[in-house]
Amino acid sequence: MKLLIVESPSKAKTIEKYLEGEYKVRASVGHIRDLPKSNKTAIDIPAGFVPHYEISKGKAHIVEELRGYAEKAKEIILATDPDREGEAISWHLKELLEHTAKGEKKIKVPIKRVAFHEITKEAVQEALKNPRDIDEKLVRAQEARRVLDRLVGYDLSGIIWKKVRYGLSAGRVQSPALRLIMEREREIRAFIPITYFVLEADLETDGKSTKGKKEKVTFTCGENPSTQKESDRILKAGKANDWHVVDVKETEAKRTPKAPFTTSTLQQTASSRLGFSPKRTMQVAQRLYEAGHITYMRTDSTTLSAQSVAQISKQVEKMYGKDYLEVRTFKTKVKNAQEAHEAIRPTHFDKINAGMNEEQKKLYSLIWSRTVSSQMADAKILRTKITANISAKDKSEKIPDFGANGSRVLFDGWLKADPDARGEDVELPKVSANDPLNLLDIRSNEKQTEPPARYSEAALVKALEERGIGRPSTYASIISTLEDRGYVEKEGRALKPTDTGEVVSGFLEENFPTYISDTFTAEMESELDDIANGDREYEKTLRDFYGPFQKEIKEKDKLAKATNLGDADEKYKCPKCGSSMVIKLGRGGKFLSCSRYPDCDGALTLEGLEIKSDEPIGSDPTTGLPIFVKTGRFGPYVQLGIMAKGPKKRASKKTVKKMEAKVNEETGKIEAGFSEPVVTAKPRMASIPKEKNPTEVTVQDALLYLSLPRVLGQHPDTGKDISANKGRFGPYIVHDGDFRSLKKDDVFEIELDRALEILKEPKKARGFAKKKKEE
Repeated sequence: MKLLIVESPSKAKTIEKYLEGEYKVRASVGHIRDLPKSNKTAIDIPAGFVPHYEISKGKAHIVEELRGYAEKAKEIILATDPDREGEAISWHLKELLEHTAKGEKKIKVPIKRVAFHEITKEAVQEALKNPRDIDEKLVRAQEARRVLDRLVGYDLSGIIWKKVRYGLSAGRVQSPALRLIMEREREIRAFIPITYFVLEADLETDGKSTKGKKEKVTFTCGENPSTQKESDRILKAGKANDWHVVDVKETEAKRTPKAPFTTSTLQQTASSRLGFSPKRTMQVAQRLYEAGHITYMRTDSTTLSAQSVAQISKQVEKMYGKDYLEVRTFKTKVKNAQEAHEAIRPTHFDKINAGMNEEQKKLYSLIWSRTVSSQMADAKILRTKITANISAKDKSEKIPDFGANGSRVLFDGWLKADPDARGEDVELPKVSANDPLNLLDIRSNEKQTEPPARYSEAALVKALEERGIGRPSTYASIISTLEDRGYVEKEGRALKPTDTGEVVSGFLEENFPTYISDTFTAEMESELDDIANGDREYEKTLRDFYGPFQKEIKEKDKLAKATNLGDADEKYKCPKCGSSMVIKLGRGGKFLSCSRYPDCDGALTLEGLEIKSDEPIGSDPTTGLPIFVKTGRFGPYVQLGIMAKGPKKRASKKTVKKMEAKVNEETGKIEAGFSEPVVTAKPRMASIPKEKNPTEVTVQDALLYLSLPRVLGQHPDTGKDISANKGRFGPYIVHDGDFRSLKKDDVFEIELDRALEILKEPKKARGFAKKKKEE
């Protein structure tokens, strides 16, 4: 028997079909061994930063199963993912398979490593012809990264526990990402809007240059006036005078196709075009990769193999013709990119559609279009600009030029394969200089300059990549960690820092600016790359970093607690001594504390001050029922509808239960009397997440919280519903009494396919059952 070990069970099934019984293919199910959680002593620093690993929780039975197969195998091949993390997993597997639980060397068969970037029969069989030893330098670099992250995270998190709040965390790449979000938030707060006026004129051609056909064109003033007086002057002059064409310019431009996708650009484009979060994009891409539809989706290279370029060329000529073909190479912009990797591309270019569900089909189509279009000819665009102005004889009435811009595609080129990138053609009428124009309308809109936008997930990924923070495999997890920790929250697509995130980032920026700076983080990534290339020593790299870092941690241990968020509004006074109050961060969120603390311990909760529970924040567009934000025994919550309350003289509870309140449709408030009941549904309630400020909850937020439980669909075997919901112990899915906690999946985003995967996983034992002894 020959044994081949991969990471994913679904990948194992796909590969086993290709090998037609020649290999027994089994999965490690991701990482098999790691550092013990929350234990800094797992790293022997004096001995040279030697890590002491243990088998990951719940993986002991997998290790024993793989050892059983390995003992009988005449050949053992490790085929984990083709990146540094995959190389490290192969090394851990080799260490565990070669030795028994007592450390005795037992497996005598050589253990080899293969790597393939696409799960196709050809790629797998070709890789098996060229097995190699595990790359110790790549393993060492990944180990350095893991040890470094543990040391930084453990020490920084420890001091944040002491100085801010217990249970918070910091990290080598997580904290710089939070700093970027917080810096943008400060820019927004400091922004001072400037008023300006946008002027538009609807002008009609006279028909001389347009074969008798009069056409309306909207022109925009080229210089936005900053005062009402100047705006009124231009409007007055525009209405009082005739108009004419000043100039017409036509220029031919080229649009060049973009490079094939890397992890970063795939996440950004999937966000803007499909509305996928980076985390969701990677989950869907993982399914496509494991099914053999696309190449490995964690890469920072834009390279395409000669073989794939030849396949694309053949497909372009077949679908569009030779005129559309232009073979190109793209230079990877990311420093220290792994050029041996390919860009993300389809494995078979004649397969235009692929995927098991709608999400997979959409993402595959995006990847296919981007890859194929990268080897196609430039699109040719004709850009037209018409300039217009008044024909005033009085120079004092001179006004800025008004312009109209248009464009149309002369040759679609690569846009043929990627029509979503085309945009709309805006064709302007054929006119010539000095042609008269008839004014139909001229108007002015007062506007204000807007602050910089908050980072979206896609924009943050781009910023992280540009600054060299993290690597392709970490972008999605960085953002997920910030959200899971309650440091940021999503408002639409924007990432907004929470109070907790603000305090944590402020503390780190003030006390550890070096270690969360772009320069330090990028340089450390380069040093880790140097270890992978054999140009830097593992121990020296870690020791050069850790000595100064640990010294600074000890110095900051004397700092006072950092929970102050600033002065409270003057209208709030201490309930005990009447002094002013400050806003502080506590375990339950923001609260007001007496400015004289610790001499006075007066405090007020913000919830009671800020939530006006009798006033609805809006109404459900479907039912028309009012939506309230309230606070109760277990914290703030949203409520749809009004709780029926009858007069005390009602005869029985049963009668009162049937009572329904009459609601004023305009105010949403309960009217006196109950003679004409109009509320027909029992009020529904849903908790507001701890990281969300109750006073900032919108109708859209409330409807999202109230959407639980979500029915995801029916189980194909039982026909019974699978639902997603939140409970006392967090988010979960349930099917026919089988409850499964959601650790990484978003309860509002999880789909049926993912739920079915979770339900197939072995259920973890609960309660106080005796733990099996693990290595």
